[in-house]
Amino acid sequence: MIHVWVEYWLSYDHLYSILAALLIVVLFTLVRKYVVQYIFKWIRRWTSDSDNFYPRIIDALEAPLRLFILVVGIFLALRVLPLSIMVDAAMLKLFRSAIILILGWAIYKFSSPESIISKEVRERLDVDEILIPILSKVLRFIIIALVIVIVANEWGYDVNGFIAGLGLGGLALALAAQNALANLFGGLIIILEKPFSIGDWIATPSVEGTVETITFRSTLIRGFDQAVITVPNATLANEPITNHTRMGKRRIFYYLGLSYATTGQEMETCVKRIRQMLNDHPDIHKETIMVNFESFGDSRLNIIIYCFTNTTVWSEYLEVREDVNLKIMEIVTDMGLSLALPSRVLYHENKELG
Repeated sequence: MIHVWVEYWLSYDHLYSILAALLIVVLFTLVRKYVVQYIFKWIRRWTSDSDNFYPRIIDALEAPLRLFILVVGIFLALRVLPLSIMVDAAMLKLFRSAIILILGWAIYKFSSPESIISKEVRERLDVDEILIPILSKVLRFIIIALVIVIVANEWGYDVNGFIAGLGLGGLALALAAQNALANLFGGLIIILEKPFSIGDWIATPSVEGTVETITFRSTLIRGFDQAVITVPNATLANEPITNHTRMGKRRIFYYLGLSYATTGQEMETCVKRIRQMLNDHPDIHKETIMVNFESFGDSRLNIIIYCFTNTTVWSEYLEVREDVNLKIMEIVTDMGLSLALPSRVLYHENKELG
């Protein structure tokens, strides 16, 4: 049997087919190795002055294109050989499936978070940075699902029942995974409403720190002690969030208490001098400055100090606040006034017995 098969393939007519097939494979291998390499090298040199969007497209397409050329060469080589009709039909299905897989691979690589959209398109569409990784994951999942469905249809498998089963299974899974769905919808709320972005300093009743990553399930926040805190999105979506990064200015607010020995004239002069000092201070926002004799306390006369710093950086804010406090102390000392201390007056009544 083997002897007959060898004689069949080594016959005069079939020998030409084998040589032609080998020649096709060698030719496409050379094209894949040298021609494609030269073309991509030239394209990289041509796009070297542009932004990194086009080089990423090239990097995403180079490997799939090389594999595509090799698959086409093997397919054409096999078509030259005198194979049976059934083998030809199977080879055609394999070729189509391979092309679908290669195309899906190229799109999958192109849909990475780094190359999903260029910088210009991001700015034009106002796409938030935190949305890019999530869009990439969704797009990659859709690509994989479509490739599986198309390849299955190519081989005659009915995927309608499978998809219907996924729908029923998904319903059961949704009922059993309410927490996961709550986190998913919490993540969508965060993405759509944009209460914060990656790199923002936020504070909630349960956590405070810098946002590092936002995923479907949770948000990673690095605290000031450098510990990474994983917070479920459902928790963040239901809590009040203070975004310190988005502050345009930072508030200074407290009461300055003077003793009851302060006269009305001294109080008026002190208030004017503090107000003037804040107006002249280069690091204090000029639009909102309030310095007033606000109330009579139990043991002090209360002056309200209310203003904003130009900086929102915590360390710089503390320096400005310290400077303001020192200047207020200087004014109080210069006027010979005294700050009030908590005090209590006791009256003792003596009564004679008898």
